[in-house]
Amino acid sequence: MAPNLYYMSASPAARSVDMCTKAIGLDLNIIEVDLRKGAHLSAEYLKLNPQHTVPLLDDDGFVLADSHAIMTYLVSKYGKDETLYPKDLKQRAIVDHRLHFDSNILYVRGLLIGRSLLFEGAKSIDPKLLASLEEAFSITEQFLERSKYVAGDQLTIADFSFVTCITSWSGAFAPLTEDKFPKICAWIKKMQQLPYYRECNQVGLDIYLGAIKDKLSK
Repeated sequence: MAPNLYYMSASPAARSVDMCTKAIGLDLNIIEVDLRKGAHLSAEYLKLNPQHTVPLLDDDGFVLADSHAIMTYLVSKYGKDETLYPKDLKQRAIVDHRLHFDSNILYVRGLLIGRSLLFEGAKSIDPKLLASLEEAFSITEQFLERSKYVAGDQLTIADFSFVTCITSWSGAFAPLTEDKFPKICAWIKKMQQLPYYRECNQVGLDIYLGAIKDKLSK
């Protein structure tokens, strides 16, 4: 039986898991959770996930929240090889670091801006939050000065987390320019060449960008 993934395509975190599953050739049962309608706050969903977040994995009764944890689990269990999440201790430590950087810094700093616009009634972007996000972009640029991908010279699950976040935040409210962030821009173009990129990221990204644009235009 295929695992269930509770999912919302506008969510960057959910899209990263989608990219991961396509990369390893794993089919999932997708269960849509519409945060805009409060589906994540239903008693049924809260029983599964007290964090009331997406994505959420249910693999034959084993329930796991957080996109980073889900990806490491899926690749470890279902991956055909170790390239996306290396077993080598030092390589894996770098991937883990990038995942923690995303969950604690890159994702959160963009999420604060997006949530303020989508759910908290903000009509404009707080300059301090924007400066904090751009700092995260600058650090990412330095990562990419050292290697072809964000966690080394091969594609890993860290790239899925970073690309879904960065394309969301930069497309919505923090545009990237090639003169300031040449490495990030080149890396995004490389990620866009992945055969599953459009299906897994671009479609949901367009939905997210449309929602932000709608809020900013009011």
